[in-house]
Amino acid sequence: MQSIETTDKWYTHIPKPVCEEGDVTVLWNQAVHTEREVTANRPDIIIKNKKEKTCTLIDVAIPADRNVVQKEAEKKLKYKCLCTEIQRMWNLKCTIVPVIIGATGIVTRRLRKNLETVPGKHSIDSLQKTAILGTSHIIRKVLQCEAFKPEKWGSPLVQEKYQEEKPCDKRHPYHIIIIGI
Repeated sequence: MQSIETTDKWYTHIPKPVCEEGDVTVLWNQAVHTEREVTANRPDIIIKNKKEKTCTLIDVAIPADRNVVQKEAEKKLKYKCLCTEIQRMWNLKCTIVPVIIGATGIVTRRLRKNLETVPGKHSIDSLQKTAILGTSHIIRKVLQCEAFKPEKWGSPLVQEKYQEEKPCDKRHPYHIIIIGI
């Protein structure tokens, strides 16, 4: 698809919920309404190609490194019912593509093969870089939290280095768990 707008700075890009060009429709974070009840009906991206009679469900996750293989299997299982319903309702061959990258960039052996089924250019290196930058952003925010001020730790050497006050980021309430890893 040529018409999907992107930006040079991936972190500022806000995709349109629905993008159509010819026989291809890309849905971003949209629920699929099915005749039968399906609890997992909102993958991150759906690529529907009417000409080739295919539908690709893409779900992305950045788990802890030790959970990468487990998360990949979990995503395939999670969307299996939705895939079956799409095949039945839309008469399209449906595939599930989990894009799982560990918090420090670990990937499974299947990631390259999974990405080959998705149209467009893909760089595993840039996906890994994005995951690592996200992890470092979370860690930076955690270390700026009031609860982790060096003066609370009691070390005079550490206290001298970090004296400025910064409030805790409310978006990351599990900072104690993250720092304990």
